[in-house]
Amino acid sequence: MFGISGNVVGSVVTGPTRLPVDADTVRGWTRSLGSAELAADDPQRIELLRALEELTCAAAGAQAVVTAEFARSQRAEQAAAGVPSARQGRGVASQVAFARRESPHRGQRHLGLAVVLSDEMPHTLSALRAGQVTEFRATLMAQETACLSRSDRATVDRAIAGDPEAFSAYSDRELVGDVRRLAYQLDPGSVVGRRRKAEADRRVTLRPAPDVMSQLSALLPVAQGVAVFAALSKEADRLRAAGDERSRGQLMADLLVVRATGARPVVPGGPPVVPTTVDVVLSDQTLLGGDHEPAHLDGFGQIPADLARRLAHDTLDAGLELWLRRLYAGNDGRLVAMDSRARLFPRMLAKLIVFRDQLCRTPWCGAPIRHLDHALDHDAGGQTSLDNGQGLCEACNHAKQAPGWRAGPAPDGSIETATPTGHTVRSRPPRAPQPYDAA
Repeated sequence: MFGISGNVVGSVVTGPTRLPVDADTVRGWTRSLGSAELAADDPQRIELLRALEELTCAAAGAQAVVTAEFARSQRAEQAAAGVPSARQGRGVASQVAFARRESPHRGQRHLGLAVVLSDEMPHTLSALRAGQVTEFRATLMAQETACLSRSDRATVDRAIAGDPEAFSAYSDRELVGDVRRLAYQLDPGSVVGRRRKAEADRRVTLRPAPDVMSQLSALLPVAQGVAVFAALSKEADRLRAAGDERSRGQLMADLLVVRATGARPVVPGGPPVVPTTVDVVLSDQTLLGGDHEPAHLDGFGQIPADLARRLAHDTLDAGLELWLRRLYAGNDGRLVAMDSRARLFPRMLAKLIVFRDQLCRTPWCGAPIRHLDHALDHDAGGQTSLDNGQGLCEACNHAKQAPGWRAGPAPDGSIETATPTGHTVRSRPPRAPQPYDAA
């Protein structure tokens, strides 16, 4: 039977008597849960699912509290060390991300949510820690009140999350609707300002999708988004009526590529071939010998061998230039050199580092490379070399400039990074494409 556990005091859910908890204690719980005999029948399984969900929510609440306390402590240490106020807090999100085995971007989101819940939304935090609301719904509460003042946000927090039982009954859509309604009643001007800020944040993004596809997204003001979609739809319908055999969705996608790049299909009715430069790292046998070793498409990730060959063949069929450059890999599969007739070796070294690392070298990050970094700082004697070089995203490069961070190359080709708390992580570059060995 489902029910609310804990005590309700002043409309805030509290748990049993507080006991000190450290990492070893929690790891003991994890080991016990990992080896435990689970429920024996279906009613017990459903009860166990609910109990485990409550435990997951409570763990997320505990993470929020620990994260907020860690952030305050780190900022205080940096302030005491004389770090300018504008730079205080740098590197905190990355440490949170390392601990949670997530990207620094998600670490920043976890950090932001933790601080908001801890400082401004005590009822939501209390419900999360009591297992009555999911971390996602707590995130919705924070997101939808971000435009409000501290006092108005507290009012919404009390009105929505003050009754834990009612709060736990919300669906995502119902929750967002009620929070938005209250926010508009409390401060209509802030909601209008939020819309204007959203328009200023318009952008286009690209991310990998399953089956070697990519998701190109445009965040646009509603009128512009509708206009773009309508224009593509209208032209797709016209082509379909004229006898084009492609589906409406295929036509809209192809039209988008044509209008953005000027590309044209090699075969009538086929997808357009894009006349732009893309970097593909693949073995010679994959390109010429029919090998099945995957290739790496810069800015995307691994692609099947047949697609890499098709990209090369389509480029030639379209009458476009195809540039080939030799890369050399060591016995361990790491890229070690790259041929070049250019005299500016640092430029080619930079290109080789990008080819080798493919994405930001920070563990669990996966963002595109924006900066080429000396793992061991140049001022500390770090060499401008392949072993001491690493590709980083902008956020990770800035994070390692915070006080207490150290990094450097290890003998096995990895980069070891130490955080201000003394924890270390290692990152290794991806394995370079290798010919398939049937033996």
